[in-house]
Amino acid sequence: MAALLTAGAVVLTGCGAQPVTSAPTPPLSAATTGTTTGTAGSQAGPAAAPAATPAAAPVAAPRKTLKLGAKGTSVAWLQRRLAALGYLPGKADGRYGGTTLAAVWAFQKVNGIKPTSTIARGTWEALEQPKTPKVLVRNGKPTRAEVDLTKQIMVFYVGGQVKLITHVSSGSGVPYCETTTWQGKEQRFCGSARTPTGDFRTTWRASGWHKSYLGQLYNPIFFNGGIAFHGALSVPLYPASHGCVRMPMNVAEVLPGLLGKGVPVHVRGAFRRV
Repeated sequence: MAALLTAGAVVLTGCGAQPVTSAPTPPLSAATTGTTTGTAGSQAGPAAAPAATPAAAPVAAPRKTLKLGAKGTSVAWLQRRLAALGYLPGKADGRYGGTTLAAVWAFQKVNGIKPTSTIARGTWEALEQPKTPKVLVRNGKPTRAEVDLTKQIMVFYVGGQVKLITHVSSGSGVPYCETTTWQGKEQRFCGSARTPTGDFRTTWRASGWHKSYLGQLYNPIFFNGGIAFHGALSVPLYPASHGCVRMPMNVAEVLPGLLGKGVPVHVRGAFRRV
């Protein structure tokens, strides 16, 4: 991975974690997340992340224009529909907040709609007749994760079926140098902030907030050296990380119970800024 070279700086190839050969801490327990701890190929999962199998019967959307902050039955319908399709909008509580918005963005990107917080005609029509995510690896293992850097989404398959689809934010691609206190002394770290494409496998993970030399990672699951899937408080509509794949906090709560060790991770595409 190309890196910015600076005298006296440590060159990074990830997003701030030190890779090790075994997990320093176990995945989140069922008592913590409400999920079953995953293993490679695990098909166990919480009710919040059902297999994305659209209903066979015709679906009629409410068609009421919704804006962020809206409340009511139309929002609850939206949340239930997104959950049924494999997205994670949070509880079907009829409140359109940030968690539901991230699921809306993921759905819109899969369906070729410019991401927006407003739910209008185009999104309602797509919810009635949704598209499935584009398969990036045709001959991939039945259980695998695919990261589409172009659309900034991650799709997790179990047994050949879509289990979970989420909005993500990958490496910004902007070279950086940052000075921080790490292991008791001030150090300078530099890197290219890229999320490399390729074929990888999940390795170790940490539970809860994991401190790295570039910041805090929530429930990280590493798959390429120091590069991991992890929850973040900020997951914008553009690549913004140091190289890791950021995802919404509620998705990071669920994923450790679904995505086990040794699961293939395929990273494809490239984000194009407009």
